[in-house]
Amino acid sequence: MDTSISRRKLLMGAASATALTALPHAASAEDGDPRPHAETSDQKRRLAWWHQAKFGMFIHFGLYSAHARHEWAMEDEAIPVAEYEKFADFYKPKPGCAREWARLAKSTGMKYMVLTTKHHEGFCNWDTKLTNYNSVHLGPQRDIVREYVDAARAEGLRVGFYYSLMDWHHPDGARCQTDAAARRRFVDYTHGLIRELLTNYGTIDILWYDVAWPLDAAGWESERMNKMVFELQPNIIVNNRNKLPGDFSTPEQKIVAEEGGRAWESCMTLNGSWGYQRADDSWKSAKTVVRNLIDCARDGGNYLLNIGPMADGSVPIESVRVLNEVGAWMRTNGDTIYRSDLCQPRRSNYASFTRTGNTLYMHVHYWPGSDVSIGGLQAKALSAKLLKTGAPVTFTQDAYRLHLTGLPEHAPDSPVTTIAIECDKVPTQDNIFVRKNRPRRGVGV
Repeated sequence: MDTSISRRKLLMGAASATALTALPHAASAEDGDPRPHAETSDQKRRLAWWHQAKFGMFIHFGLYSAHARHEWAMEDEAIPVAEYEKFADFYKPKPGCAREWARLAKSTGMKYMVLTTKHHEGFCNWDTKLTNYNSVHLGPQRDIVREYVDAARAEGLRVGFYYSLMDWHHPDGARCQTDAAARRRFVDYTHGLIRELLTNYGTIDILWYDVAWPLDAAGWESERMNKMVFELQPNIIVNNRNKLPGDFSTPEQKIVAEEGGRAWESCMTLNGSWGYQRADDSWKSAKTVVRNLIDCARDGGNYLLNIGPMADGSVPIESVRVLNEVGAWMRTNGDTIYRSDLCQPRRSNYASFTRTGNTLYMHVHYWPGSDVSIGGLQAKALSAKLLKTGAPVTFTQDAYRLHLTGLPEHAPDSPVTTIAIECDKVPTQDNIFVRKNRPRRGVGV
């Protein structure tokens, strides 16, 4: 039985079901160079685990964690390099903090982690031999990347490295744009750092480039860069932020599905900052996080959700609270995410949808009480049940509506309750059919 649905059909059907609602998002640095295309056979092989993982933890951790005023503070506040370097004296992650991150990721239902090995500030979180501006010579005087890799593996999580090409600290980081000798030095330095990361820490699953300013692909020698990456790590996947398409696209602070079968991952913060910002209290609720995760899974993408640990490596209590609630939901509902296929139905005022084969999952985020409905369902419902309790749900269905009744007055799950609806074929939705054909008073009765 064919339980697949093409992205073309999904997008065409979605147009008739509803217009996509744009999510709020902050101004981002860059979302990369997507150039959508279908996956090659080699990409399918390397991306197979990632498509099943669905959910990952992003970790922004560096000297900006000690400054506690956003990861872009060095540039936004024009902090002199010598002044900024002093934050290393307060960058003191406690032993074992990386294991705490990994345990939190695992308990939340995340399957992989991505750590900032070097952010735009230029500080390296590992024992690099190419600069003393690193976590072994300064600050904690420990190899944070090593601790992170060991922690992720101990918890059975895949390992990702974030690496910012842009560098506000290196003397050639800006002048490389106009000075050929500076470009040569800086590109060699950059390639050398990446080589260290992909040589000294065993198998690495993801390389997550960021901000390619001020050079283009030719300037960075990105083709040679990626060739080196794949020679060192044949099974790795890379994103699209070194001015090449890479293996997957990276919409930032928004959920935007790629066309043409291209892999994509939405990366988002838990509040308004990537790095720790003491005064930022604009925390997403667990319900918002779950809804975002559902929307990514529905459209065939991944969700990379960020934490910004404090200078001692501890995770802000607000982040822990939200992630614990998400993790509790995932323990009941995780398979509706991990095993999800492309899902065309999406039109509802109080629910979102995912799909596995012929089973449609109705994720009710605003519980209306005793009954819920799906308009325009183009499949016959065979059975329905509440995932939280396993209790069967009664329903009636005609050509225009699936009406589920006898539900509890209060939502049996939090923050979102899921109803599993088994259908006789791949479920799709056509609300325009309902609009055109549903009987009106005195007509078609």
